[in-house]
Amino acid sequence: MARTYWLDLFTGGTWQEFLDAGASVSGFSDTRAKAVEKIRTGDYLLCYLTGVSRFVGVLEVTSQPFVDSTPVWGEGAFPHGVQVRPVTLLRPETGIPILDMRGTLSIFRNLDSSPNAWTGHLRASPTKWSTGDGEAVVTAIKEAEQNPVERPVDPGKLARKPRGLKTRLGTVTVPATEEATTLPSGAEASEHTEIQHLLLRLGSEMGFSVWVARNDRGRSYNGGKLADLFKVKDSLPLQFDEGTTRTIELIDVLWLKGNAIVAAFEVESTTSIYSGLLRMSDLLSMQPNLNIPLFIVAPEDRREKVIDEVNPTFSRLTPPLVQVCRFISFTALRGRLKEVGPFVRYLKPEFLDELSDECTVEES
Repeated sequence: MARTYWLDLFTGGTWQEFLDAGASVSGFSDTRAKAVEKIRTGDYLLCYLTGVSRFVGVLEVTSQPFVDSTPVWGEGAFPHGVQVRPVTLLRPETGIPILDMRGTLSIFRNLDSSPNAWTGHLRASPTKWSTGDGEAVVTAIKEAEQNPVERPVDPGKLARKPRGLKTRLGTVTVPATEEATTLPSGAEASEHTEIQHLLLRLGSEMGFSVWVARNDRGRSYNGGKLADLFKVKDSLPLQFDEGTTRTIELIDVLWLKGNAIVAAFEVESTTSIYSGLLRMSDLLSMQPNLNIPLFIVAPEDRREKVIDEVNPTFSRLTPPLVQVCRFISFTALRGRLKEVGPFVRYLKPEFLDELSDECTVEES
């Protein structure tokens, strides 16, 4: 049977605790139980240190998954575990910076317009990695063991604990500020901002309060900042917990009525579609009882890519993301807004149903 490769995230603290405990068991949180159940004897765990962004080891799984609540980890409870045998272990100082593997790993492909989208692949543990990427990491770590290169480690970054959001998909690691996904500059960014502006205007004219992503509030359109247009809200409703708020405040556009979200939009011009879908899935996971429509707004020529990433990447959600997320093309949005201009204030949110399309795969 072919070996499967899994990402195994550690902080500087949990890595040292793992080593001090004998480097024989790797543990995961309750929220990742279903993923842990898929790990098999002989699989490899790729050990990655958050904060310093380095690969530091390869572990071979030597047992079936088990549950053990014995306190081991100082940073939380990780009762779902597997016994492991170290194949290769590196010190943080000799670990492999992931950016040194930009020319090797598939997660760095097609990132011209969104250079930090690769961080979306490093948010949860365990996460299955492709065989090609797994083998590349193992080879690089073994070479580093034979020919170590000392690279200074910032103690502050090594000690940093990434923000962890517990969701029904598992514990999601939010990248540090310097790793946040950024928009491209130039025409693509202008188009992205234009579509955000249209959605903000539409929502406002329909009588809703509107929200624009916190990291886009300073972007300008037609001489004004997005945050200063259409009475954009300064804060999100207080009924959300801190983790949910941190996630949804980066969604491109929200429509709200009172404290309720009426619709959520991710605008994807040339940036990574995956990062937008991940925010949508996090929102559903942390607030499973929210019954709100979710929309990916993108150029028509990206429709197929949107559908390919919704199916089946997020099929394990309940309900699957494909059942609640719909597609709106830039062309359809622009054209329809011209038609409804005279009576826009009379529109209801159901208007979006006719404007958008399902993300299901058509039967051949």
